[in-house]
Amino acid sequence: MSSPLFNSNLLKINESLKAELIFRAPTNTSFDQCIKCTVCTVYCPVAKENPDYPGPKQCGPDGERLRFKSPDYYDEALKLCTNCKRCETACPSGVKIGDMIAVARGKYGSPTYNMKGIRDFVLSHTDLFGSIATPVAPIVNAITSVPLVKTVMHKTIGVHDHKSLPKYSHGTFRKWYKNEVNDQSIFQRQVHYFHGCFVNYNHPQLGKDFIKVMNSMNIGVQLLDKEKCCGVPLIANGYHKKAQKNAEFNVANLEAAIERQDVPILSTSSTCSFTLQQEYPHVLDVDNSKVVKKIEYVTRFLLKEIMNGRGPKMKPLNKKIVYHTPCHLERSGGNIYTIELLRAIPGLEVQVLDSECCGLAGTYGFKTENYDTSIAIGRNVFNQIIESKADYAITDCETCKWQIEENTHITTIHPISLLCEALDLSHNE
Repeated sequence: MSSPLFNSNLLKINESLKAELIFRAPTNTSFDQCIKCTVCTVYCPVAKENPDYPGPKQCGPDGERLRFKSPDYYDEALKLCTNCKRCETACPSGVKIGDMIAVARGKYGSPTYNMKGIRDFVLSHTDLFGSIATPVAPIVNAITSVPLVKTVMHKTIGVHDHKSLPKYSHGTFRKWYKNEVNDQSIFQRQVHYFHGCFVNYNHPQLGKDFIKVMNSMNIGVQLLDKEKCCGVPLIANGYHKKAQKNAEFNVANLEAAIERQDVPILSTSSTCSFTLQQEYPHVLDVDNSKVVKKIEYVTRFLLKEIMNGRGPKMKPLNKKIVYHTPCHLERSGGNIYTIELLRAIPGLEVQVLDSECCGLAGTYGFKTENYDTSIAIGRNVFNQIIESKADYAITDCETCKWQIEENTHITTIHPISLLCEALDLSHNE
């Protein structure tokens, strides 16, 4: 007969194993927690604008119950989901609705093998095409801006001709860091930096601003030995196996960095940060448990520094800005850190916009079949920004930046670039 102590220890072991299995499960069976309140559908930006989309409740928990019985119940309508996670933010029961949809698309869906499949491949394989384009960026940028070329892309591969493809930088951020940045080990404290595709191939200036801000606080910036795209565009376009390989590669390099120097890992992309922390275990079934507590979105780190009296010296900016909250940052609860960081900049008038999706959602809004829905979703955000007559629009997400600038013609920058503008470096002279 077993002793009470043995039973107690066995219970603890079972609970520990259960927690680990829940953490690492490739699919989330929390559909049983869904109380069918439809709050997720009310908050879904796609369901409001596209009648062809059944909504997150039907595609998520309801659909998962059916798919659990047979894969034949998989519906291609799941591809209309933007993966914005607003359904999860709204859900009172904590159901991982967006994760269910993403996992189902990876498990039962497949990439498109037609002309639009070429588009999806190009939009999702950011490392491949970034490495090809940056050496000849002026030529690539000029060609993709020609109206005739945009019309051809619209009619063939399905990139809407009202959209402008992101511009590439002539040279990568990593190359600049290697050739131009002074020895970062001289600084008293250190951080690791996961820069992501946007900084590396499209906008190295954000990475430069980040280093300038960190160095002003006597913090050095170390890059990972290697990194790949976080995987979000691959997930969104049906390349889950490739996304999983990227995740495994990144986790290995994050672990190596922490073993070498046990300091925070910062990201300036709200989506990259969210993906590294939450999408890897929940959507891609990649264990990040050894590094997840070290990963931070940059504004959270900076606000803590300011509150502890270690923030950068700043001068008054005397500007008005409007702040747009990215969906993934709101889902992770990180928007409050950005808002309070902005309010800490002297002389800055901060207007926080109503929390709504901008509609671009990564590669979603570039596609001809999604363009009208994308613009309809973002219209209220655009109108708020235009009416504000602000000096800048501020957002943490690169794709939100593209969507806002294209539809409001107001300069849109990252909070770090604004903070960099406010730096008072006179005390260092």
